[in-house]
Amino acid sequence: MHQQKGKKILIYFFLFLLMGSINNTSLNKIQLEKIKNIKISGLHKKENINLLENIVNLKLKNIFLLDGNEISKIINSNSLVQSFEIFKKYPNTLDIKIEKTNFLAKINSDGKMSIVGSNGKLSDPKFTDKELPYIFGKPEISEVIKFTNVIEQSKFSLTQVKNLYFFPSKRWDLELENN
Repeated sequence: MHQQKGKKILIYFFLFLLMGSINNTSLNKIQLEKIKNIKISGLHKKENINLLENIVNLKLKNIFLLDGNEISKIINSNSLVQSFEIFKKYPNTLDIKIEKTNFLAKINSDGKMSIVGSNGKLSDPKFTDKELPYIFGKPEISEVIKFTNVIEQSKFSLTQVKNLYFFPSKRWDLELENN
C-alpha cells in the first residue's frame, strides 16, 4: 500500500514536470481572451457611459492580469460614487456595481454652487433636482457630514431644514422650513 502511494506521487511529479516545463512550446502559444464586456450599473445612463469610456481608455488586456487599482482610481474620482464592487465574470466580462452617494446640502465653494455628498465630495448641482438645505459659512466637508448625521439621528429630518449656518467657532444654526 505504501509503495503504491509512492509510485503515484512519483508519476504525478513526473507528469507535472513534463507539462509545466519551460520547454513546453504549446504553453507559450496560449492566448488569453481580452476583456470584451464591461457592465456598469448604479448611476444614471449618461454617467455610466462616461465612466465606461474612462475605463475603456485603460486598454485592459485580460481578466487574469487585471490591476484593480487603476479601475478603482477612475471610479473613486467620480464624485457621485459612494461605494462600488467589481465582479469578474470569466472569461471576458467585468461587472461593476456602484452605490450612488446621498446628497446632503448645497454650498458655495470657490464662488460656484456645489452639492455636498455623503461620500465627502463636492458635485455639480445638475445631478439632483431634490430640494436641499443651503449652507452659509465655510465649513470643512467632514464637519458638514458629521452635523447632518447628528440631524438625522435627532427628531429632525434634513428635509425639514431650509438653511444651515456655520460659524468659525464651529457652531451651527438651523433654519427650518416653517421658519
